[in-house]
Amino acid sequence: MSEGLIVKTMEEFMAEGKQPEILFWVGSAGSYDDRAKKISRAFVKILNTANVDFAVLGPEESNTGDVAKRAGNEFLFQMQAMMNIEVLNGYEIKRIVTCDPHSFNTLKNEYPSLGGNYEVIHHTQFIKELLDSGRLSLEGKTYKEKRITFHDPCYLGRANSVYDAPREILKKTNADVVEMKRHKKTALCCGAGGAQMFKEPEKGDMDINVMRTKDALETNPNIIATGCPYCNTMMTDGIKAHEKEDSVTVLDVAELIANSI
Repeated sequence: MSEGLIVKTMEEFMAEGKQPEILFWVGSAGSYDDRAKKISRAFVKILNTANVDFAVLGPEESNTGDVAKRAGNEFLFQMQAMMNIEVLNGYEIKRIVTCDPHSFNTLKNEYPSLGGNYEVIHHTQFIKELLDSGRLSLEGKTYKEKRITFHDPCYLGRANSVYDAPREILKKTNADVVEMKRHKKTALCCGAGGAQMFKEPEKGDMDINVMRTKDALETNPNIIATGCPYCNTMMTDGIKAHEKEDSVTVLDVAELIANSI
């Protein structure tokens, strides 16, 4: 990775006879999508600043199989999962942190039955851990007096009941955190989950992401924050549909924190 960021692979750790504190599971979006790569870099900046000994799998990381499973191809999912589990178990991985709620949900809830048992943490939970333990501190000036609304990713919120971590760390930026009418358990999907990201929307009055962005814009925000690369894409497209690119920005929680360090 560029920009003076330090990223070591599991292979390098093993060559030194060491184990990292955490494995950062980058995920397909965070590896290949240009916009999501910025989220990965922001999270690495946070890890480097907090002196976290972390590793990535690098070329040994494959897709978790989430998309295949949601699209109904259980065989492909199990094939992808077994391949990943073999690599993870080979390295004796204990703790995994990821910026992608889809990877988070799959690794946490669907890998154990196939022999992959790990402590899986979403990056917002890990950032909260770093802030609470004093390993990371924020200046708190960058977003002072900005209005931020947080969009709950389905696989983080409703599927895994992680609601507080992202909100608590957003408050530490000294921004004014405002809630949409539909939030937490009643939050509306961005429209990309369940492999919908890779197909055309179905006929109707309004695309889901445009409707969800409308919810966000009703809070009159400067920034829409999210904790998922797919939600980021959908909300960004929603902003374009509402022609609000000049006044509203979509940022991942990791980017907001990285900018506040």
